[in-house]
Amino acid sequence: MTEKSLSKILYVEDDLDIQAVAQISLEIVGGLHLRTCSSGPQAIEAIHSGFVPDLLLLDVMMPIMDGPTTLGELRKLTATANTPVIFMTAKVQASEQDFYLSLGAIGVIAKPFDPMMLADQVRSLWEKVTL
Repeated sequence: MTEKSLSKILYVEDDLDIQAVAQISLEIVGGLHLRTCSSGPQAIEAIHSGFVPDLLLLDVMMPIMDGPTTLGELRKLTATANTPVIFMTAKVQASEQDFYLSLGAIGVIAKPFDPMMLADQVRSLWEKVTL
């Protein structure tokens, strides 16, 4: 693959406290541009409104539309059909991780996460598929 820089992330997380910590971690500590959404439908709307992310960062357990379902819907859109995805979840048993990877995820980040290390974790997973 060719090297592409990571700058824009679409982050979908229903817990506003976790969303805020991740935003500080990824934007202030990591220097990334983050668009946050609280649900799958909001994420789809963000793409329809013209936001084209380099990476999708999805919570797994959300009301209305969970992370895997959100990913399925985002894959139907041209702008995100091939966008790399990372799932963030407290459910990190090996079988669950295998399931997320089978959906095309480039990795899984366990919650709770270390705010000082989140950007490095995301970049490390990103680099595995872009370098």
